[in-house]
Amino acid sequence: MKAIHLLSFIILATYSAFSLAADGMTALKSPYSAKETMNRLEDAVKKNKLIVFARIDHAAGAAEVGKTLRPTELLVFGHPQGGTPFMECAQTAGIDLPLKALVWEDASTQVWIGYNDPGFLAQRHGMTRCPATEKLSQALANLTASVIAP
Repeated sequence: MKAIHLLSFIILATYSAFSLAADGMTALKSPYSAKETMNRLEDAVKKNKLIVFARIDHAAGAAEVGKTLRPTELLVFGHPQGGTPFMECAQTAGIDLPLKALVWEDASTQVWIGYNDPGFLAQRHGMTRCPATEKLSQALANLTASVIAP
């Protein structure tokens, strides 16, 4: 019976973690500030020998045009070793690569880290049986879990 309660808790916790995500996006709560979460993400990406293509500060961009935006940063990253097998299944997947992760602070000051779910991307490009999908999914899950870990 305790196992059922534990399983129920895990399911509810997982659901609440993903409840604010857009369609096809995985989002996890971060216990860190937006800046620290993004710094941790960039460090984790580099430690995993992935290439950082860009780090975009949307809030800074908004300030340049006289607008205010809560902390929101995007990291564009990847490696041909992971992206190429995904594109071999459907070359159109290249529109969604390199990978991206968004860190933002919501209206209640909760910080989130989110990314496009590779399974969703695979569906989008009609490649539901692509062997690279699970590898990318696991890699992103592990990477983001390391970022929000204490």
